[in-house]
Amino acid sequence: MATSLEGLHAADGERVASDAIATAITAGGFVYDDGSTQSFDANGTTTYNEQGRPTAGEWYVDDNGRFCSYWPPSYRACYDLFWIVEHDAIVGLRFEAVDNGSRFDGRYQ
Repeated sequence: MATSLEGLHAADGERVASDAIATAITAGGFVYDDGSTQSFDANGTTTYNEQGRPTAGEWYVDDNGRFCSYWPPSYRACYDLFWIVEHDAIVGLRFEAVDNGSRFDGRYQ
């Protein structure tokens, strides 16, 4: 578990509260099922790495309390976030797209 999450109590599958999104996203880098990685900085920037190719974007919490990302020049997506908890430890986040319900898991590195 990332150090910044140690005082947080969450259940597996529980939605991440909007006031905890920044903490959850910036607690550590993520690795996805396909091996790609992503980091989120507190200043609202993000870097996604796929097969050694980095892509820079931005992230924010929208007016509805959802996590959103922006990838220039025009791709924007918003997600509901859910905790992934194993053996009482937060190990990652499940991202569920608001527009189409697609899901993917990111595990803290």
